[in-house]
Amino acid sequence: MSDTLYDRLGGRDAISAVVDRFYERVVDDDQVAHYFDDVDMQQQRAHQTQFISAVAGGPVDYSGEDMEAAHDDLGITTADFDVIVGHLEATLEEFDVPEDDREAVLEAVGSYEDDIVTVPA
Repeated sequence: MSDTLYDRLGGRDAISAVVDRFYERVVDDDQVAHYFDDVDMQQQRAHQTQFISAVAGGPVDYSGEDMEAAHDDLGITTADFDVIVGHLEATLEEFDVPEDDREAVLEAVGSYEDDIVTVPA
């Protein structure tokens, strides 16, 4: 039996639940909610579920837009990126994801920081 991070996170349904809760936190945060004002959140959730599933070693390939191209015109700052990552970490904690697995997810997401952040803090 496979023991990928994807499996340890509980697979697609569990990752989808984490993503849903994560975006609830993000859109409730005045500092970063504006990045999602004109975003189809159903599509965003689907893309994020696919992205996390892919970076966690799941049986999917991420088919969304290139990270740099997708975020280039948003003007995301390092501080805002850190807030969003903090929401992801808190959500993973809320879902009782073990620390090693939380760190693995955050490291995978963090590896895209240079592509996502366009305005240093």
